[in-house]
Amino acid sequence: MTINLLDIDALRNQASTHIKQGAITQTYTADRLEIINLLNQALATELVCVLRYRCHHFMARGIQAKTVAAEFLVHSNEEQAHADQIAARIVQLGGEPDFSPDRLTERSHAEYQVGSSLAEMIKENLIAERIAIDSYRGLIQYIGDKDSTTSQMLKSILAVEEEHADELADFLEDIPDNIQ
Repeated sequence: MTINLLDIDALRNQASTHIKQGAITQTYTADRLEIINLLNQALATELVCVLRYRCHHFMARGIQAKTVAAEFLVHSNEEQAHADQIAARIVQLGGEPDFSPDRLTERSHAEYQVGSSLAEMIKENLIAERIAIDSYRGLIQYIGDKDSTTSQMLKSILAVEEEHADELADFLEDIPDNIQ
């Protein structure tokens, strides 16, 4: 729907139509229910990552573990912030964020893998970050210009996920596979 931005009366009239829909106006062209579904998958992925990083923060052992464990905690907190952003956007779109633990892993794109060594923990987190990167890129491409707010949010989350992957790849280079 095209709006004449110079016609103030028409803008006010259109804004007051379906007023209870909040930010979702007639110019919103995305499939809102599908976006909510996809965001709930992203939410589940972030929550699984929060839990995996937390576990790794506490379970990391070895001579190089202190620095890596501290970074796991930072990543966990950043993933929680992503989950919070996504949940808030789901609500803005008129949906309900699905925090159900019973369905969390079946909706998540990433797996909850613990790993028995520091190197395995780093690898599991790096794999999950790479999955998140591809998932977010696909979601951003799917949304296109139909929901600029969600797209911008996802792009900012994607940038952090890429930083995480880069940091984990650096850690992995410095830790031999046989370090426990």
